[in-house]
Amino acid sequence: MSQRINTPDGTGPTPSGAASGPAGAPASGPEFRAANAIPEERILEAAYRLLLTIGPQRMTMADLARQAGVSRATLYRRWGSVRDVVAALTTRVWVELAESAFPQGTHEDVTRARLVDGVVTLIRAVRTHPLLRTIIELDPDFLMPYLLKRRGTNTDHQLALLELALAAGIADGSVREEEPALLARSVLLAAWSFTLTGPVLVGAADGTGEQLDRLDEELRLMLDRYLAPLDV
Repeated sequence: MSQRINTPDGTGPTPSGAASGPAGAPASGPEFRAANAIPEERILEAAYRLLLTIGPQRMTMADLARQAGVSRATLYRRWGSVRDVVAALTTRVWVELAESAFPQGTHEDVTRARLVDGVVTLIRAVRTHPLLRTIIELDPDFLMPYLLKRRGTNTDHQLALLELALAAGIADGSVREEEPALLARSVLLAAWSFTLTGPVLVGAADGTGEQLDRLDEELRLMLDRYLAPLDV
């Protein structure tokens, strides 16, 4: 994802003017490109700006089409609803944050300490991200299906990253012997509670503050001891 989605500049693409090609020949120009030729990034950046401005609940496909400079038909060929667009946007943002936070590299590089640090880093990044803060404030129901009914793409991606890191930690002896998938689910469940419920428990609406910092250190300790080899 481009840096513009993480730090939007507030400007949107300018729609191209209408044009027509010679009779019997394909029309030229960006406005006549097939839907799959329009960069998805352009549409998701427009969705990001709109979401931060009016929230997902008030956003319409017509709003998004105007902001992105595309037709509504183009949007509907890719996504069935605004909710689908927001889901694609949030997945892309969270995946990017996760990949930058979780340890990567060879087995020798990955230790329990780096894994735990990656989880805590990701929690802090997601918890304070404008995208999550806006969704929680304006449309918290958006999150409910992923908490109560089904796993989303983002959840699957985070579990996969955790499983790889945990398997590497088991291989280098820094993580106790156990099925990586089971450990990954347990770690992610703890991470979710500290991300979404932590601010509520300490009264930190913006997801920051000294009390949350202290909670994060408790999470670090909890995960470290949970993952440590049993003979340590």
